[in-house]
Amino acid sequence: MSDPVLVVGAGPVGLVLAGELARRDVPVRIVDTLAAPTTESRAIVVHARSLEMLERVGVLDDIIASGIKATGVEMHASGRTLARVVLDIVDSAHPYSVVTAQTETERVLTGNLAKHGVEVERGVSLTGLEQSATGVTATLRSADGSEESIAASWLVGADGARSEVRRQVGSALEGSFHGERFLMGDVHAEHDFDPRSMYTFFSAHDGPLMVFPMKGDRMRLIAQIPTASTDEASQEWLQRVADERAAGRIRIHDSLWLTCFEIRHAQVPQYRIGRVFLAGDAAHIHSPAGGQGMNTGMQDAFNLGWKLAAAYRGSASQTLIDSYHAERHPVAARVIEFSTRLTHLSTLTNPVAQQLRNAVLHTATGIGPARNALADETEETTLTYHGSPAVVGSAAHAKIRGGDHLPDVSGTDLRRVLSAETGHVLVTLGPGRAAAELPGVRQVLLADTDAAVDGFDVVVADPDRRAAARFGLASGRIMVRPDGYVGAIADGDDDRPITAYRELTARPE
Repeated sequence: MSDPVLVVGAGPVGLVLAGELARRDVPVRIVDTLAAPTTESRAIVVHARSLEMLERVGVLDDIIASGIKATGVEMHASGRTLARVVLDIVDSAHPYSVVTAQTETERVLTGNLAKHGVEVERGVSLTGLEQSATGVTATLRSADGSEESIAASWLVGADGARSEVRRQVGSALEGSFHGERFLMGDVHAEHDFDPRSMYTFFSAHDGPLMVFPMKGDRMRLIAQIPTASTDEASQEWLQRVADERAAGRIRIHDSLWLTCFEIRHAQVPQYRIGRVFLAGDAAHIHSPAGGQGMNTGMQDAFNLGWKLAAAYRGSASQTLIDSYHAERHPVAARVIEFSTRLTHLSTLTNPVAQQLRNAVLHTATGIGPARNALADETEETTLTYHGSPAVVGSAAHAKIRGGDHLPDVSGTDLRRVLSAETGHVLVTLGPGRAAAELPGVRQVLLADTDAAVDGFDVVVADPDRRAAARFGLASGRIMVRPDGYVGAIADGDDDRPITAYRELTARPE
């Protein structure tokens, strides 16, 4: 038996990754420097694409129950509503965000990990790391000062913005280090906001205030403050900022957590260094504008988990292993660009520029395509892996192609069937024949009825041919990856999806 995978860091990113490995029966150890889970709520918004991921993980209902669904984003300035973007227009089975404390997200993910027999080893820090062509040797130090040298087949650094794993492999964040400073608080407060929305208040003289209603009378407030500020966070300061920027609509009763922090925009040049991977804040950091930091990190882990499981079993080509960087590095770059653009728009100081921004936002969000694009960007539902070395194929007239996330087909049982799988699924739209047996691949037929058909593991009834209309594919094959993305697609009985799968899962030489 090969050595376990070592995951360093037990925040949402490390917990998702360890869970993805454990549910695929890969031995994993997960360690964290903290002696107990954090009590700080930190990231609080889980977007639609992450909810799709969490459905596959099996924890979606628990995440939804822990928070509230937000279906809108509002932007305000000078006492008026500039724009309202509805989120339930996005192309997703879960067209909304869930606003919940990160402590709740971690609680749910930790419980999921425990179901697979894995516990977080707390009060354990990484102090040394050496790697060879076949494995990693890590030195771990416990809270009592004792040290342990362990062998790991692979190691993943999910240990945050001050990542020790990143330092140990000689990597560094690269980007803009002219930081932005924020005052943040989780509070109990009286307010008149619709809890189904998230809010940004632009200020004529200061930075923006972002407002996120949570369960009950709980609320998250994030206010940009001068970079040179050295004041300590206080409830009085936060109340003053809320009064100034939100027109007195918030009355804070007490504070659960107050902090000041600085964010820079940067990422590492490589997500894979030998047998070590970086994920989440260890790989990229950016402004909280857009609320995509934790989401991007968890999706890093979801992308990496099944690939690392295949690598552990010896059924992953170098192309598949390297595709983690090829697919996820551009995503973080796009998130950094998006959050930088939002931050720049919200911090304009020139009155003419502010008026122009307000007018453009008001007009643009009243236009369907612009409103839809902003909703899609916020919910991450347009995220694709086009150009990845691990996806291939297109089909004439098809509405989807390799690298797209397979869209939901309402009125069929396809999503439930796919969500139950941990491996690849070959979806055939009839009429079509089953492929020769493919190890590790379930074969699903979309047909007029749900009657069993030789060669197929599952037949999903689609009497109205909704899938054909949704995919733009009258007949063909779609290789769906374990993360829900299209690995390959072709018309009819074309074998390209099968060939591509075999090449990607070939044992590396």
